[in-house]
Amino acid sequence: MRWDGISEFVYVADYESFTRAAKELGISTAQVSRQISALEKRLNLKLLYRTTRKVSLTEEGRVFYQHCRGVLDGLDAAEQAVSNLQSKPQGRIKLTAPVTYGEQQLLPLVNDFMVQYRDIEVTAFLSNQKIDLIDGGYDLAIRIGKLSDSTMMAKKLSRRTNFVCAAPAYLEKYGIPHSLSDLSQHNCLLGTRDYWHFIEDGKIDAKKNADKEKNLRVSGSIQYNSGHSLVDAALKGLGIVQLPDYYVQKYLASGELVSLLNNYREPEESIWAIYPHNRHLSPKIRLLVDYLAEHLV
Repeated sequence: MRWDGISEFVYVADYESFTRAAKELGISTAQVSRQISALEKRLNLKLLYRTTRKVSLTEEGRVFYQHCRGVLDGLDAAEQAVSNLQSKPQGRIKLTAPVTYGEQQLLPLVNDFMVQYRDIEVTAFLSNQKIDLIDGGYDLAIRIGKLSDSTMMAKKLSRRTNFVCAAPAYLEKYGIPHSLSDLSQHNCLLGTRDYWHFIEDGKIDAKKNADKEKNLRVSGSIQYNSGHSLVDAALKGLGIVQLPDYYVQKYLASGELVSLLNNYREPEESIWAIYPHNRHLSPKIRLLVDYLAEHLV
């Protein structure tokens, strides 16, 4: 009796929907509703607010959910631990990641991972749009920068740095910018946004905590949604560009591009693996996340 309605309640809280919870559990919506009503009656508590458009937790419901979620996760972990004692990681992993980062950094490592674990299958969808993991049925997403969705669990995998750089030929013709205000006199090659990230006060003797992150609006004759094309434009002396390290590192090393405004360079951005809070991190996904954390630089 003490377990009746628990799974139904947790799934409704996870998906904020009786219909979606019923679909995930493989039972009818009416059965989900009956079980939760019986649970509320047994506890003598209202756990959910129900309207025609939305289902949300009451204050008591949030407290009860946190404990029940932990219990169900523990049961999942116990079952996974037992079932995997005699088996190899297997099954499909569905993931999403930003396009260029996925192509250049992530998927080659996923391929290496699959060489080791032949029974694992991977479906990857690369997109620069933030995709709803639950609605899309994704197990995992790779995100860059600050995370805004607190309903997801996250593990830091690596970090990246944005560089402002230009070709020597451009700098010889138009001069070297020494401050952020100098950029207004230069042709800035734009990506999908019309601003660049910096630290506002780049002086070495700046007062403690005086440095602040700053978005600086810039302009120029080119705006592409392709990092590779922006690099090509910069290499041909068309202007100054700000791009992540994995686009420009080899050109900085060869001298084909020159790093600029280093004192104003923004802090490193974190690269995260995120996954839905309402899904137990299965062994195959945990293996992949740990593998990426070990091999991403």
